[in-house]
Amino acid sequence: MSLIDDKSIFTAMKQNGPFAVTDDFTLDRSFSRQTRDWAELFGDDRLLVTKYRVVRAQVFDLLQIESFAEIPRLLADPVARAQRSERACLLLGKLFDITGSTSEIRSKIKEYAQTADAVINLMRRRLLAPYASHVETSNEIETTHDPVDLLLRVFDDRFHKKARFEAKRKLVLMNLAGSIDQRERETDIENKFYAFLEFLNRNVWSPKLKIGELETAYLLSRHDPDTFSCLSVKVISSAGRARLKDLGEGEKLTLLKRRVFQDGGRDIPVYVSVRKKDSAAKVLKLLRKNEKNPAVAVDDELGLMAVLDNVRDVKRFVRHMTRSAIKSGSLMTLEDISDTLTGGHFHSSSIGSSSQTQMLKFFARMGGMRVELIIHTNQSYLNYRFQRDIAHDEYEVERIFDSGVAEFLFPGDIYNLDMELIRQSLLDQFRRHIEDSGRLHENAA
Repeated sequence: MSLIDDKSIFTAMKQNGPFAVTDDFTLDRSFSRQTRDWAELFGDDRLLVTKYRVVRAQVFDLLQIESFAEIPRLLADPVARAQRSERACLLLGKLFDITGSTSEIRSKIKEYAQTADAVINLMRRRLLAPYASHVETSNEIETTHDPVDLLLRVFDDRFHKKARFEAKRKLVLMNLAGSIDQRERETDIENKFYAFLEFLNRNVWSPKLKIGELETAYLLSRHDPDTFSCLSVKVISSAGRARLKDLGEGEKLTLLKRRVFQDGGRDIPVYVSVRKKDSAAKVLKLLRKNEKNPAVAVDDELGLMAVLDNVRDVKRFVRHMTRSAIKSGSLMTLEDISDTLTGGHFHSSSIGSSSQTQMLKFFARMGGMRVELIIHTNQSYLNYRFQRDIAHDEYEVERIFDSGVAEFLFPGDIYNLDMELIRQSLLDQFRRHIEDSGRLHENAA
C-alpha cells in the first residue's frame, strides 16, 4: 500500500486531492470558478468529501472561525491570533494528554515541531543529500513552531506555494510526533531503555570486562562477483589487520568492536548494537506503514542486533539471554520467531524487504519490556551489509521511495524532482560504494 495512492490515510497531504496546495486560491468567494472546478473533481467521491468536511471542521475549530472567508481578517489581527493560539495550545494539550502549565504545553508542542523538522532534515542529510538544496525547508516555516501560525500560513497567499505546502506538511508531522510522544509516555519507554541497558551490563556481558569495554576484530571476507554475497569470512586481530596489504578483487575488510559473554566456561565474542528509535525515525515508520497509530505500526521501539561467529554461537547467545533473564528475576519469552540463518526464506510485509535475507529475528518479552532482537552470523551480517538486493543501504532507499514517502514529503509539482530517477541513482551510488574493492569499508561500531 503506497502512501500516495487512493488508500492513503493522509488525504490532506496529497497534491492530487482536495487539500492540494496550488499557486492560485481564493478564500472569500464560495461560487468562484475555482470552487466549481474543485467540486467537479472531487464531489462524486463521498468518502473523500466526508474526509474533507472533517478536516475543514478541525481547521475551523482550531482557528475559532465559521468559514474560510474569516481567515484574511484573522491574518490582519495579531491580538485575535494570539488569543486563538492560546486556546489552541490548551486544546492540543488535552488531545495529547500533556499536563502542566501553558508554557509547559507550549514547550512540548515546540518539541513536536522540532521532530517534524528533524524528519525533513534526516531525509535531506542522508538519502537526499545530493539534492539538499532542492528540499531545504523555507526559513519562515522551519523557524515557526506555533500550530495556529503554521495553519494560517497554509492559507496566506503572501507565502509561496512551496512554503504553504511545507507549513501543512509540518502540521501533519507534528501531529504524528504528538501521537508518538503520548505513546512513549504511556509505555514509559525511556525508563525501559535504561532498564534494558542495565540488564545487559549486569547479567549478559562478561564481568571480566568493564562496562563499555570492547575488543577490536576485523572480518576479512571474499564475495561472489555476480551477487556480492559472502563466500567466506575469517576473523583477524588488530595485529593481523596491520600486516594486511591491498585487498584482492571481491575482498572486503569490516571492523567489529565486540563485547564478550561467558557460556560453559568459554568467552564468546559478540558485536552488539542496541538502539531506541528516535521520534523522527518513528514518524518515518508511521508514514511508510500508512498509519497514524504508533501502537499499531511501531512495535520495535527497543532493539538489539547481535553478530556472532557461527550458528552454534548464535544458539548459545539466545540461551544465555534467557538464562540471564531468569538470573535477573524475570522469565523471557520469545515471540514472532523467524529463522533463516540455515536456509529458507524470510517473509516480511515491509516494502523493500528481501525474502533472501538471512537472520534470526524475534521479540523478547521480559521485565515489562518487549525488545526486537536481530541476530546474525558473521557471514549473514556481511550479506546484510553488502549483498545485491539485500544490502541494508539499498533497502533503506527502496522502502522510502517504494512506499511513497519520498514523493509524499517532496511532491514533484512543488520540488521539481523525479523521485524514480533519484531512487535508481541512489541505488547505483550505494552499489558502487559497496563493491569498490580498492577501499577498506569499515563498520565504526
